[in-house]
Amino acid sequence: MAEEIQKWEYRVQTIGSIFGTKDENIEATLNEWGDEGWEVTHVYTPEGSGKVTIVAKRPLTRDTRRYRSMPQ
Repeated sequence: MAEEIQKWEYRVQTIGSIFGTKDENIEATLNEWGDEGWEVTHVYTPEGSGKVTIVAKRPLTRDTRRYRSMPQ
């Protein structure tokens, strides 16, 4: 029997403003995502923006497919 391939869902969000992004805001976002099962793979600052872009993934399951925690 063939092994099932792990499927992933991804989330990308840019936070902050041209005035920068406070560490506590980044930490709060990372903690919230961690509680929801997201694993951050990259955090970067788009050049000259003062903002932070966060990229994360989590295994795609029947439960996560029903409950997608996306930005409002």
